[in-house]
Amino acid sequence: QVQLVESGGGLVQPGGSLRLSCAASVSISSFYSMGWYRQAPGKERELVATIRNSGSTNYADSVKGRFTISRDNAKNTVYLQMNSLKPEDTAVYYCNLRGGTDYWGKGTLVTVSI
Repeated sequence: QVQLVESGGGLVQPGGSLRLSCAASVSISSFYSMGWYRQAPGKERELVATIRNSGSTNYADSVKGRFTISRDNAKNTVYLQMNSLKPEDTAVYYCNLRGGTDYWGKGTLVTVSI
C-alpha cells in the first residue's frame, strides 16, 4: 500500500520561507512523477509544481521564481522549497505520486499571515 506523508507546514509571515517534505512508502523512481498541489478554503485543488523521473519540472505561474521542487530518490522523498511567501499561498498542500494511479497524502497546512 502506497503511503505519502507530508511535513513542514506551519505559520509563517509574509516574505518568509518554508520547506515541505513528502516521504513515500515505495520507491518513487518507479513512478512517472511526483508533485505538490494545494487547496485554499473555498477553492478547488490546484497544481503547484511537479517533477518527473527525468528531472524536468513544471510550476504554476503563481509560484514561478519563488518555489522550487526537488526529489531525492534514495530517500523516496520530494521537497517543496517555498520562498517569498504571500498570504495567497495559504492553503493545505498535498503531495501527489503519479503512475498508473494517483496517490495522495493527507496534506499539510501552510498559513501565511502577520
